[in-house]
Amino acid sequence: MYEAAHRTAGGCNTEVTDRLRRTLALVLAGGRGSRLNALTDWHAKPAVPFAGKFRIIDFTLSNCINSGIRRIGVATQYKAHSLIQHIQRGWSFLSGEFNEFVELLPAQQRTEGENWYKGTADAVFQNLDIVRDHGPDYVLVLAGDHVYKMDYGRMLAHHASRNADVTVACIDVPLAEATGFGVMTVDAEDNIVRFEEKPANPTPIAGRPGYALASMGIYIFNAQFLYDRLHLDSDLIGTSHDFGKDIIPALVGRHKLVAHRFQDSCVMHEGAQEHYWRDVGTVDAYWEANIDLTTVTPALNIYDENWPIWTYQAQLPPAKFVFDSDQRRGMAVDSMVSGGCVISGATVRRSLLFSNVRVNSFCLAEDSVILPNCDIGRHAVLRRCIVDQGCVIPPGMVVGENPDEDARRFHRTKKGVTLITRDMLRALGHG
Repeated sequence: MYEAAHRTAGGCNTEVTDRLRRTLALVLAGGRGSRLNALTDWHAKPAVPFAGKFRIIDFTLSNCINSGIRRIGVATQYKAHSLIQHIQRGWSFLSGEFNEFVELLPAQQRTEGENWYKGTADAVFQNLDIVRDHGPDYVLVLAGDHVYKMDYGRMLAHHASRNADVTVACIDVPLAEATGFGVMTVDAEDNIVRFEEKPANPTPIAGRPGYALASMGIYIFNAQFLYDRLHLDSDLIGTSHDFGKDIIPALVGRHKLVAHRFQDSCVMHEGAQEHYWRDVGTVDAYWEANIDLTTVTPALNIYDENWPIWTYQAQLPPAKFVFDSDQRRGMAVDSMVSGGCVISGATVRRSLLFSNVRVNSFCLAEDSVILPNCDIGRHAVLRRCIVDQGCVIPPGMVVGENPDEDARRFHRTKKGVTLITRDMLRALGHG
């Protein structure tokens, strides 16, 4: 499947495949993602459901599998139980007999200081003995909390062709948003000549003044070079042991750092208008990215058979729509409805329903994202909502029509999206 994609990646397919086999991917999946508010009260951000049946981390892991990288470690830390459970259930299909694996690396206080992971670089450093045992030539460091489709093989080919010590994947972002990223400046050959983590005044791209070149948090290191840098960093005082804040900036001007443009390895479907990458790290961004999937031609194609998104899914019956009278018709329009759902005499418009959602008679759900195992009571109205997992919405509840009332009861964003959780409902005396 990935061989055709690699014909343009540089070198013959045999060379590319061999290089991929000598690569170990490390997915950093220990962060909470506090900007998602109560959605991450009980889950790490990579474990948050997305797109009806997936978890956010599935996109990074699927990129690895589809790219041909079959040796993967996942570093976990914050409230990792649901994430660990998901990986054990859904990602155990690789064959250990062929040295293929998705290996969990929970924070274990493995080093002398007996600390939890203190930063992204420290998360790798604390597992350095495990990394060495696998004997890779290259280490691909990935974030587990972004949604995108990328052929890492093309990035690896670029890294090798440039004889780089480190290659950093990058994307163009508007200057106003660049303050939340690591921002780099490059020369005419895309060598990194400057790197600033979350600068107050980002440096614009030469010739494109409204944009900055931002790090995607994706790095390829030559393995021995990485080991040496991590050991040096671990002995320093005053470091936060983070790739973006400490490791990468310290290498600029001393070693060969190369920028890899996302557009050179983004996996796109025919007719796509953008190189899709989303940090669904806020309630608004999460809502927008999910709702976009209900449009006629979404920016993200999850139907691509050549680049499938793998996941664990429970064995559920098909979605069901019942009743067909004028006042009580079970229907969904411009929506995605997952397995196990029952739309019982209710109307669903421009909404995304995850697994096992029941929407009862005379309900209206519009522009809403309803996570698994929810029950929406009769005559309820939900507009521009995110309903968290396991919520039972009481009959007759109306959300999305009175902003002040919504903000008093639930979490309402500046863009008018209302997040509803079980704890919020309990505080109101429901459940």
